[in-house]
Amino acid sequence: MSQVRARMLPMLLEMRVADLGVIEEVSILFGPGLTAVTGETGAGKTLIVGAIELLLGGRADPSIVRPGSDEAVVEGRFLTGDDEVLVRRVVPRDGRSRAYLDGQLATAAALADLGSSLVDLHGQHAHQNLLAGPAQRAALDRFGGVDLAPLHDAVESLAAIDIELESVGGDERARAREIDLLRYQVAELDDAAIEDPDEDDRLAAEAAILADAGAHREAAGAALVLLDGDGPVSEALASALGHLVERPPFSDLADRLAGMGADLADLSASLRVLAETVEEDPARLDEVGERRRLLAEFRRKYGNSLVEVMDYHRDAAERLAGLLDHDARAAVLDAERVAAEAARVEAAGVVRDARRRAAPDLAARIESYLRELAMPTASIGVSVDGEAGDDVVILLAANSGAALLPLSKVASGGELARAMLAVRRVLTASPPTQVFDEVDAGIGGEVAHAVGASLAELATHSQVLVVTHLAQVAAYAHSQVTVTKRDDGEMTVATATVLGDDERVVELSRMLSGSPESGTAQDHAVELLAAASASREA
Repeated sequence: MSQVRARMLPMLLEMRVADLGVIEEVSILFGPGLTAVTGETGAGKTLIVGAIELLLGGRADPSIVRPGSDEAVVEGRFLTGDDEVLVRRVVPRDGRSRAYLDGQLATAAALADLGSSLVDLHGQHAHQNLLAGPAQRAALDRFGGVDLAPLHDAVESLAAIDIELESVGGDERARAREIDLLRYQVAELDDAAIEDPDEDDRLAAEAAILADAGAHREAAGAALVLLDGDGPVSEALASALGHLVERPPFSDLADRLAGMGADLADLSASLRVLAETVEEDPARLDEVGERRRLLAEFRRKYGNSLVEVMDYHRDAAERLAGLLDHDARAAVLDAERVAAEAARVEAAGVVRDARRRAAPDLAARIESYLRELAMPTASIGVSVDGEAGDDVVILLAANSGAALLPLSKVASGGELARAMLAVRRVLTASPPTQVFDEVDAGIGGEVAHAVGASLAELATHSQVLVVTHLAQVAAYAHSQVTVTKRDDGEMTVATATVLGDDERVVELSRMLSGSPESGTAQDHAVELLAAASASREA
């Protein structure tokens, strides 16, 4: 077996538990590879698993709060890729539990969502990702190397055709209603012949002139009286020029006065011409007003500006043309859909057959591992049903003559945990952290060695945590955490400690003989550790 990697990503890095059951407060640093959680019965080992389950959005029962405390708190630090994620769960004695992700309030469902990609729990009453049907189907596909790409492509092609059929009017009545509406809209927009996006501004300026044409002409006439011919202004300029002409000091000013006179004459001529163009035209004024009212109505119906109205006109005409061409296009699409559906059915059959071919091999591989895990008469089946074989169920009969049942219906926590261990041995692609509780239930001796070796093998590509009573299993761990409790007569308090090498020998001695100080048991413990280390390195 290969050595555990020095750094494994992602993984559970650290967990803090406060006021949970008999635990007052513990903090545990976790490393890669296999970590064994050990301790005497009732010390609180399973509470460590329960704490992890809370971090994964598990049910929070207020009864787990330590007596005398107002709330239980569990915090976990996970490494995911290059980032760390901080998860916190607070369970009050009264009221609803609270969840936090990176310091922000979250729902238990959000924790469960994240947790399903990070951790699998295996054991009685624990959440197991692999018990879900989609996970078992994905597991079979990975094991059998089932190529799903052609089926995915066929499904996507069929969906695209259905979308296009809907877009050209899949419902005949709805299509007829839309055609009638578009015909009316396009016809009235055609009749309006809007070609200039600035037409309304231009018409507004024209209406302003027409509405006051008489007053405009009167104002121009009055101005001409003052400016033209012998008007007061012209008379004043001529008189001033007469005084200054041939007066050398004022020659420049005299020239300027002469120029002003010429400009005045030109201005008067322009004013006379322009005034003549301003005529009262009530009919044209009505025409402009009606056109402006029409444009305003179109802006109300089709867009906020004439540009948007013109864009709608173009789009509506194109949509109408497409709908009127529906029969021809629909016939083409219908033929394409028949072909696409046939391709999908064929691809589904190929996937189903591939899954059914892989199922017996997967079952046999899992069974072979169960033989090593004290389940010599266990049988595994893999059921594959559905058009594409989508309904995949892994079945287990723990004993000879027992009916094959889905893993989710297996009653024994120990049997289920071992079955999950066997499955995980076969399927390396899984959440990065695996937690096993009760995996050693009802076993011992060489079988326990096999369980430990299996866990160590799994730990070459996953972080694995196992709660165990067996020294043979714990010896295979890369690190060991022991849970102890003390009772002062008033309160029981549990603590958790990461053990050093010498401390592991003492703890394994206790697990072997009940006597931590037994020299014989300690010698045996040293042998177990050496044998397990050699097995991992083999």
